[in-house]
Amino acid sequence: NSFVFRTNTCGELRSAHVGQEVTLYGWIQYQRQGLFLVLRDFQGLTQIILPQDEAHSHVKKLLSTAPVESVVRVTGIVSSRPPGQENPKMPTGDIEVKAETAEILNSCKKLPFEIKDFIKKSEALRMQYRYLDLRSFQLQYNLRLRSHIVMRMREYLCNLHGFVDVETPTLFKRTPGGAKEFLVPSREAGKFYSLPQSPQQFKQLLMVGGLDRYFQVARCYRDEGSRPDRQPEFTQIDIEMSFVDQAGIQRLIEGLLQYSWPEERGPIMTPFPSMTYKEALADYGTDKPDTRFGMKIVDISDFLRRLDIQFVQNALSYPHGTVKAICIPQGVRYLKNKDLESLKESAKSQFNQEIMEIICRPDGSLKSLLTKFLGEKQQSELIQLLNMQVDDVVLLAAGEHKQVCSALGSLRLESADLLEAAGLVLRDPTAFHFLWVVDFPLFLPKEENPTELESAHHPFTAPHPSDTSLLYSDPTKARSQHYDLVLNGNEVGGGSIRIHSAEQQRFVLEKVLKEDSEVLSHLLEALEFGAPPHGGIALGLDRLISLIVDAPSIRDVIAFPKSFRGRDLMGNAPDYVTPEELEPYHIQVSWPLAERGKEKL
Repeated sequence: NSFVFRTNTCGELRSAHVGQEVTLYGWIQYQRQGLFLVLRDFQGLTQIILPQDEAHSHVKKLLSTAPVESVVRVTGIVSSRPPGQENPKMPTGDIEVKAETAEILNSCKKLPFEIKDFIKKSEALRMQYRYLDLRSFQLQYNLRLRSHIVMRMREYLCNLHGFVDVETPTLFKRTPGGAKEFLVPSREAGKFYSLPQSPQQFKQLLMVGGLDRYFQVARCYRDEGSRPDRQPEFTQIDIEMSFVDQAGIQRLIEGLLQYSWPEERGPIMTPFPSMTYKEALADYGTDKPDTRFGMKIVDISDFLRRLDIQFVQNALSYPHGTVKAICIPQGVRYLKNKDLESLKESAKSQFNQEIMEIICRPDGSLKSLLTKFLGEKQQSELIQLLNMQVDDVVLLAAGEHKQVCSALGSLRLESADLLEAAGLVLRDPTAFHFLWVVDFPLFLPKEENPTELESAHHPFTAPHPSDTSLLYSDPTKARSQHYDLVLNGNEVGGGSIRIHSAEQQRFVLEKVLKEDSEVLSHLLEALEFGAPPHGGIALGLDRLISLIVDAPSIRDVIAFPKSFRGRDLMGNAPDYVTPEELEPYHIQVSWPLAERGKEKL
C-alpha cells in the first residue's frame, strides 16, 4: 500500500483488523438488494455492508445504484461477520467493512461480457476487450506468476551466477534459413531491416566480445502466418556462455528452473532424464515425447519377419523397412468403433500410413486380419511381446521407419486424448515431466528438394565431437551438439554448442547449405578474431508459463496477445497507412483487384 491512497487492499483484511477504519479502492464485483456489495482489486475481495440509517442514506444510494465494475472508494470500519455468516472460501470471509463514506471514481457502462472466470466468452470478444478480460482472477494470477518467475530467473542468473543482462537490437538484417522474418522499411530506397527471430548472432558476438555470460528476456518475431497457438511476437529467456559444454548448459537450466519454480506446483527433481533423438523417434514417434504415460511404440519386425505375410515382407524389404505397434489399454471398453476408424483415417490422411488393428478378446484370443497367419503359439508370443491384456487394442503399422514411427507417435497422443475424454486418466495433470532430447542430426533433407540439405536447427550449431570428420565426408550422417528441453510433450527450450571456427562455419554455409555467406560476413569475420568456444539455449517463456498454469492457450499468459491470424483485435493492427506516409520509404502498395474495387466504393 506504499505510495497510494488506500490503507489496505481488498484481499488482506482479517479478524485482527476488526475495529480499524480502512479506506479501500476497487471495482464493484457484485451487489445484493441494497444490503451489501463485494469490492474487488488485484489482491482479492471484501464484502462491504451498506448503511441502512437515514444519516448515511446518500452513501447507500450511491453504492447501490452504481453499475457493476464501476471504480469506487469506500471508507468504513472493519467488523466481524455475524455468527454463521462467515465464508470459509474467501480469505477475507471472517470480516466485512461497514461503509461510512464512499465516492464513485468512474462509472462503468454496459459490459460486453461479465467479468467472471466461469462465464464462457468468445475468444474474439475477449481479445477485443482485453483490458476487461485482464480483470479476471485467472489472467491476473497468470501474469503475476509470470512476473515472479522471471524475477527469480534474473536473481539466479545475475546475482548467483554472474550473468550480464544485455539488450540486443530489434532492427537488424535478414538471417539465412529458419522462420520467415518481418521486414521493416528504411528511408534508403530498396533497403529493409528485419525483426530478429532470436538474438542468435548478437549473443554469439557478445561471447567474441568477452562478456563470458549473457542473458536477456528477449522479444522475438516470426512471420509464421496463422499457426495455431503460435504468436508473431513472443518472449525467450535467452542465454549464452563461453568455455562451456552441453552438460554445463543442461545443469545451468536445471538449476534455473528449480530455483524459479513456483512452490505451489510442487518440487521438480534434477537432473532431468535424457534421451537421444533416435530413441525418442523409435519409442514415441516424435522428438518431443510426453513421458507422463506409457503406450510406447514396440518394434515387432523380428517376430513377423519369420512369417509368410505378404504386406509384412513387402514393408521389410525396403531400406529402413519396419513393423511397429502401440497398445491402447482398455481400448475396447473406452473407444467406440468410430474412434478407431477416425484414428486409422488420421494416419492415412496425415502420414499416408495404413493401420491394422488387433483386439484382445475376453477369452484371451486375438481378433484381427493378422490372426489367420498366426498359430496359437505365435498368438501368445505376440500378446507377450506387446504386453496385451484383455480388452486392449493394438494399432499396427508397416513401412518406412520414420513414417511408421511418426504415424504411431501421433496416434499415441490422439488415442490418449480419446481415452481421457471417455474417463480413463492417463496423464496426471499435476505432473511435470522434463526431458532432454540430444544427438539430433546436424542436417535434414529439404522437404521441397530432398537432394539439398538444410540445418536441422540453425546453421551455427557445431557437429558432435565424434562426428566432425563426417561433416566433411558425409554430412547427412553427422550428429549435432543441439539439445532440446521437453516438458509434458512440449518443446520449451532449445540450444546448442556453436561453431567457433570461421573456416568450419564458412564450410557449413557455402558447401553444405549452399547459402550466400556474404549475408553473414560480419559474424564470419568476428570468428577470425579469437572467438572462444561457446554455447547457449533459449527457453520459450510463454509456452513454459502456459504449461505451469495449465492454460488452454499461450494467449492466456500474454497481456496483449495477437489473434490466430496475427491481428490485434483491440487496436485493429495491422492497419492501412496513407500513400503520403509511405513516400519516405519509397514504397507503393499494389492493391489486389478485389481490394481496388472496395477502395473505389
